[in-house]
Amino acid sequence: MTQPPPPPPHQPPQPPQPGYGYPPQPPQPGYGYPPPPPGPGYGPPGAQPGPYAQQPPAQPVQPPAYGAQQPPAGYAPQPHNPYAQPTQPMQGMPPGYGYPGPGQPPTAPMTPRPVPGGGRRNTTLFIVVAAVVAIALIVGGGIWYAGSAGDDGHSHDPLSSAGRTGGTSGGSGGSVSGGGGGGKEKAPDDPAAKVLFKVPLPKTDDTVVTSGSWLTDTVYAKSGIAQITGYDPVKGTELWTIKLPGPICAASDHVNEDGRTAVTFQPKMPPKGSSAGCSQVAAIDLAAGKRLWTKTANSGDYPVTFQNVTVAQHTVAVGSTDGGAAFDIDSGKALWQPKAGDSCSDAGYGGGARLVAVRKCGVSDSRKLHIQNIDPKTGKVISEFRMPDGVEYASVVSTDPLVVAADVGDAAGDGSGVSDYFSIDDRTGALLARIAAPSDTYGGRCDGITRVEGCDQVVAGNGRLYLMTESHDGKAEYSRTNEIVAFDLRTGKPTGQRAEAGDGYTLSPLRMDGGNLLAYNAPPYNKGGQVVSIDGGTFKVTKLLENPAERSVHTAETSLLPEYAEVLFGKGRLYMSAQFAHKRDRTYDQEYLVMAFGTDG
Repeated sequence: MTQPPPPPPHQPPQPPQPGYGYPPQPPQPGYGYPPPPPGPGYGPPGAQPGPYAQQPPAQPVQPPAYGAQQPPAGYAPQPHNPYAQPTQPMQGMPPGYGYPGPGQPPTAPMTPRPVPGGGRRNTTLFIVVAAVVAIALIVGGGIWYAGSAGDDGHSHDPLSSAGRTGGTSGGSGGSVSGGGGGGKEKAPDDPAAKVLFKVPLPKTDDTVVTSGSWLTDTVYAKSGIAQITGYDPVKGTELWTIKLPGPICAASDHVNEDGRTAVTFQPKMPPKGSSAGCSQVAAIDLAAGKRLWTKTANSGDYPVTFQNVTVAQHTVAVGSTDGGAAFDIDSGKALWQPKAGDSCSDAGYGGGARLVAVRKCGVSDSRKLHIQNIDPKTGKVISEFRMPDGVEYASVVSTDPLVVAADVGDAAGDGSGVSDYFSIDDRTGALLARIAAPSDTYGGRCDGITRVEGCDQVVAGNGRLYLMTESHDGKAEYSRTNEIVAFDLRTGKPTGQRAEAGDGYTLSPLRMDGGNLLAYNAPPYNKGGQVVSIDGGTFKVTKLLENPAERSVHTAETSLLPEYAEVLFGKGRLYMSAQFAHKRDRTYDQEYLVMAFGTDG
């Protein structure tokens, strides 16, 4: 086969350089599941050998350009991911704060550890001194949809568009029926969408985090430079703006039943290329458009810098290298703080329906990592699972069902931050299944270093783990495509279900919708992106929305793909937004903070 000619000399926008923040980063028939190697799997005593033991890392597949066939002359296809590269350790970090060095192989069968008697925290306000370091936080997430508004106009059915609260396990590791249906998103008579509104990217001389976006029945809210703005979900008119003294560092992926969420931010606008420390924690009322309270935790003259924030029910939980803290979302009352002299600390939390702590004990290179299901009101441990020895970082994919991800032994090798997924019984702490996800076979990214909830393009729910495959050759000449496949969360085995993206398209899981999976289908050069619903039982794909294919819209859309942007879908509308604003050194096509698409309006 001859190679296609090189595309016209059109360069995509360059990735921003670290300032206040920077972005995180086949099948022939039957492809999509790695062959089961011999040997036992991982699980509690008495478990059957799992089908997926650890496999040696393979060379990562380079992301392809988006394009189904050779584009016509003069048309520049957009790259698959112009910002994606293996995430490098952050500069200026002290030893142990960054990607781990060469890890040790996991130990043999892992067993749940008994829960210590009583709670492991108290409310003593004692914070160890935290050095204020100028760091560029890798922040993202902010992706959920809330529906079912009550009479008060608040949203009462929060869901994460990343599927992080998309299951109802009742402590059993998720529904085991695997049936579809029950979704709220219905296919319109005509899925052809139009641009509802656009918000230009703010102007700045530096790189500034704009992470955080939320959707309810009455408002679409998005972080900007040191502010959060609420927009009419259809018209895009500004409903309210919350000003902050400094840039946002991290935003919760979740909203509670009263339409409230949380962010962390810097206390002031720092000089160019530096950070003032992400010491401020605030609760945000999305319905009223106001900041409810702001809290900080100090020791002497130094504030604790928080790397991540989440919301679970009525609790705001923040984590850091110095430990975790929690506040009542309504009053701001401190529920717990880091404990003096404790050899263990909460690096971060996963929220939503439940609250899960990623707790580190010991020092770097000999650290033990514990995954704890805890009571959001008291911090009392309900159940606990210990990760394999040598694993120092973990990401919470979902709290209900409880699924975490880790790069065991640095096996991923591509900067994705994940080689294996662990399905855990949240009542007992027993490991239900360990699912290997070789980086040359599956997509999706997790950042367990600063974003404990930092998993994108992977969804758990309906008793299943949904993974996208890496792209591969399609049926048409020069085309690329991929699939979404499913694994059973109880057994770790593939279900045999597979949804195909189609030539030139790339499917990414977004969130659960009842028993169905919602996914974004990134387009080839001559089409618009799509949102589809995948039936959880039959895996039938139904198109819910298709964006315009005109070049100016396509160019803007493909600069906001799920790999490095926030994608929300609800009530038939798609919202794509940037996680950072940056200085534009050269003139490119218009860049946007937000693009909204829909079939109404």
